[in-house]
Amino acid sequence: MLSSYICGLDISSTKIAAAVAEIKGRHVHRLFFDSAPSKGIKRGSIVNSVDLIGCLGGFLKKLKTKSGINIKYIYTNISGQDILTKHSRAIIPLAERGNKVITQNDIRKVNEQARILGSSLEEEMLHYISCGYSIDSKNNLSNPSGLYSHRLESDLYLICAKLPAIQTFSRVVNQAGYEIKDLFFSGLATSTAIINREIKEGTNVICDIGSDITELLVFKDGLLRNIDILPVGSDDLTLQLADALNIPFELAEDVKKSYATIGDYSQIREDKEILIKKNNTYKPLKQRMVSEIVTSKARLICQDIKNRLSSIVATEEINNFVTVGRAVLLEGFLEVLENTLEIPVKLGRIAHPELISLVSSYDAISGQKYLNYVTSLGLVCKALEEQPPKLMSIAQSHRNPVIKAINKVKELYQEYF
Repeated sequence: MLSSYICGLDISSTKIAAAVAEIKGRHVHRLFFDSAPSKGIKRGSIVNSVDLIGCLGGFLKKLKTKSGINIKYIYTNISGQDILTKHSRAIIPLAERGNKVITQNDIRKVNEQARILGSSLEEEMLHYISCGYSIDSKNNLSNPSGLYSHRLESDLYLICAKLPAIQTFSRVVNQAGYEIKDLFFSGLATSTAIINREIKEGTNVICDIGSDITELLVFKDGLLRNIDILPVGSDDLTLQLADALNIPFELAEDVKKSYATIGDYSQIREDKEILIKKNNTYKPLKQRMVSEIVTSKARLICQDIKNRLSSIVATEEINNFVTVGRAVLLEGFLEVLENTLEIPVKLGRIAHPELISLVSSYDAISGQKYLNYVTSLGLVCKALEEQPPKLMSIAQSHRNPVIKAINKVKELYQEYF
């Protein structure tokens, strides 16, 4: 059986994380993982293309060697201030007089009309999600196929990105020597990896707290209804610590990870000290003071999340609040978030049926290390769900010139047809 691959590449402000899946028979056969620090991107937007090109080129070359797969195409993500969301509605007549039965072709036609009406020359549409249909006598229908009506109305939720941002991402990846096969909104990819049956019913929130942005996604009965992106993340805790202690960011990050306790820090003895190296000398710091600084900022971030969430949905309507991201690894952060929101908070876990059985097989994603690869794994899942599949042949197939020619024809066919 001929193997294919999917390379899911999560490009964020502090790291590049990749999950490469070898596919056999439309199922994940093997996985390869790697991550590295990133440069040239801030709050989801590229700010230095030269730095990012260098990072991507070196990282993907190493990933090729590690996996043994001749990676040429990637599935990647975009987020931050370049993401735009909106509703687009369209109505089509079904019959000049009387009523007719609604077919799948009618549904496709009205959705296409809504997509056209919602499109813009300054934006690229990444995803469109049906929020329901209306006919003459009924509203908020999830599937009107088979019903009789005189007209059909569609409401689509569109996730778009600013066109210059898409063009910049594409150019950077091309300059690094690769090609973007498809681009997804980060939060949707992350959600795909962690949503299970339990959080497909009712109102559910996925919260991804990244290094410098936080994504809030609200789902209703399994369908995405709202997105909000906050310009805050775990790096804000580090910046607060660096400013308060007058130490470099990298040193503050190490201190935060190693010694900060978020929440009730009263149990830390007042005289307990830690030593940090600054300007070639060791300087003592009070551990309680470190925890106090980080806790203060963490509470502000959690309050920001609560304020933004309450403008979208009432907390009493939320069935599940699920969170992932770097901040959740900090001792006490989940408890502070839960106390602030006044609802239970769950840690998101890999739940996609293609991946759940594989999690325990790889050390790179064992324990809580999977949090580093949630989005890249979600990109793999999104690519698998595409119809028709855009899978790429692995390196071994390219060694045969006949197979190489056949695969090239297939690629051209998929590209133009």
